[in-house]
Amino acid sequence: MEIGTIGKPDRSVRVPGSKSYTQRALVLAALAQGESTLKNALRSEDTEHLMGALGLLGAGIESRGDDLIVRGTAGKIANPGREIRLGNNGTAVRLLSGVVSLGRGDFVLTGDRRLCERPVGSLTEALRSFGVDAGTRDGTGFPPVIIRARGIPGGRAVLANIDSSQYISSLLICGALAERDCAIEVLGRIPSQPYVDMTIGAMRDFGVEAAVCGAGRYRVRGRQAYRGISCAIEGDFSSASYFFLAAALCREAVRVENVDARTLQGDAGLLAVLETLGAKVEALGRGIRVTGRDLREGPFTFDLGDMPDMVPTLAVLSAVRRGRTVIRNVAHLRVKESDRLAALVIELRRVGVHAEELEDGLAIEGGGRLHGAEIETYGDHRIAMVFAVLGLAVPGIRIADRACVGKSFPGFWNELEKWRR
Repeated sequence: MEIGTIGKPDRSVRVPGSKSYTQRALVLAALAQGESTLKNALRSEDTEHLMGALGLLGAGIESRGDDLIVRGTAGKIANPGREIRLGNNGTAVRLLSGVVSLGRGDFVLTGDRRLCERPVGSLTEALRSFGVDAGTRDGTGFPPVIIRARGIPGGRAVLANIDSSQYISSLLICGALAERDCAIEVLGRIPSQPYVDMTIGAMRDFGVEAAVCGAGRYRVRGRQAYRGISCAIEGDFSSASYFFLAAALCREAVRVENVDARTLQGDAGLLAVLETLGAKVEALGRGIRVTGRDLREGPFTFDLGDMPDMVPTLAVLSAVRRGRTVIRNVAHLRVKESDRLAALVIELRRVGVHAEELEDGLAIEGGGRLHGAEIETYGDHRIAMVFAVLGLAVPGIRIADRACVGKSFPGFWNELEKWRR
């Protein structure tokens, strides 16, 4: 598919519900007593895999208009007696490793080839510290995850040099239903720290408390109970970022209606980056407007450790901006849907950008003459979407695999098409 250059970018757009919030809400609603109503929940490949798995574990999930209705299990997890397949949903395999530990009997969590290349060893080790018989096939530290469940006794787990904050989220969520209190200590940097805060906030919404006891230290009281609620899932900042990128690239104004700068989504940090580089950012009564202006030139270094999903977005913007951009503290991108650091370097070079991979990030020399090319996505939705947006400013960009955007933003191509009219 070739992407046409932009027509009328000064428009409003609505993005789907946050993938991070949707997945947490689905898991918590499935563990809750009673019924929950989730409004504006994301429907995508990842959430469909998760809903299918939660159904196998005993939750009832149905669509009612635009809402999802979840009948919770009250923490009584059913054993489906077969493998639970999760596609390439890394969040699901990590959160559900804790959830199935609450059940009884043997559980196997697996998925496609790429999922089985994404690490979970630190999580299964931490679950063992909570008294769970948890491991991976052949002891590799990669899925399939094998849990021989008999409930979670509780205790203290220490995590060191982790590559995903989802380990902490998983332990907090299941720890609230453990037989006794659970403590978690994290040594070293926590990647994507805001998403732990998001988990704790979501747990609170469902009636459960978890405490932050200092830097990298958490405690959750056992034998609590999640309660069903009705909630509206806020718009997805990762999805919004592609339209903010379009504004910055094309020097036009874009308003995303259903996102809020006060969100706990770490990806909202992109707004400060855009302002630093010269864009105008306005928080409106409903939504956020970004207006592209001349991009600032010269060297910039950004730490995106708390918002790694924004690396592709900033990388593409940096390809157009004149000057050197260094992105740091994102080594964990090597274990995402693709090896995102390697993929970005290859595809940026393909369109004429000088880019190199660093130990913990990227360096990009931007502002040169770019040209069209066919972009390989590596099955990664975020690679597909950022290069599609680049195609609004650079003629001749073609996306080899458009279907992969279904993982997080099934309506992306339809939304992009509106911008070309």
